[in-house]
Amino acid sequence: MAADQAATLVEAGADHGGSGLNIHPMDQFVIQPLFSDGPVGMFTVTNATLWMALAVLCTVLLLVVGSRGRAVVPGRAQSVAELSYGFIYKMVEDVSGKEGVKYFPYIMTLFMFIVLANMLALLPMSFAPTSHIAVTAVLALFVFLGVTILGFVKHGVGFLGLFWVSSAPLVLRPILAIIELISYFVRPVSHSIRLAGNIMAGHAVLKVFAGFAGALGIFAFVPVLAITAIYALELLVAFIQAYVFTILTCVYLKDALHPSH
Repeated sequence: MAADQAATLVEAGADHGGSGLNIHPMDQFVIQPLFSDGPVGMFTVTNATLWMALAVLCTVLLLVVGSRGRAVVPGRAQSVAELSYGFIYKMVEDVSGKEGVKYFPYIMTLFMFIVLANMLALLPMSFAPTSHIAVTAVLALFVFLGVTILGFVKHGVGFLGLFWVSSAPLVLRPILAIIELISYFVRPVSHSIRLAGNIMAGHAVLKVFAGFAGALGIFAFVPVLAITAIYALELLVAFIQAYVFTILTCVYLKDALHPSH
């Protein structure tokens, strides 16, 4: 919303102020086919396809190829892989418990894909697949369906205890159950929008400041300094949003493994 408003204001200034400044920060999120000029179909290879494939490739190169030597004194790739492995393993164990470690491979893969897709999107002329709800919603939906199915498989009808707050007064329990049920089904929405919204907003702001830098001539150093600061912030956001998505996955997994309040 903020990015759209910023784009509208900039374009309005260009039209009425006569400055010639014309910035379209949302153009960078347009999905385009790679090998044709036609419409995007279900099986069309697009820029989003390319950058998601690169994120998968980087994940494989880092975790499989970069660590295949298992050296006693690790190199850079193996060090990063081992740090990532230890970081996510401890997160899963601390949040979901020992029983949740069984699902560590999926959570680790999820984290690496998101963080590498976010990082690659900060390269010049790149594309941010995680800025699209179509991508993040699928990731969130897999988590939602996975933990829901797991909860019913492990606990049967007892999984519904997640919605029954037994510690609350009896008269309030039905009301709280409805609130808990609504919040449960809102999970994939908030899970996906949080990631996509933060990535889109950051990239849109970078594009706006880059447009100002190209239009201010000798005063371009002002937006360039802002771009540098925002870019550093976006590096942090790229990691934090992957971390938030992953730790929420661990929280939802914990609810599936231990549903009672």
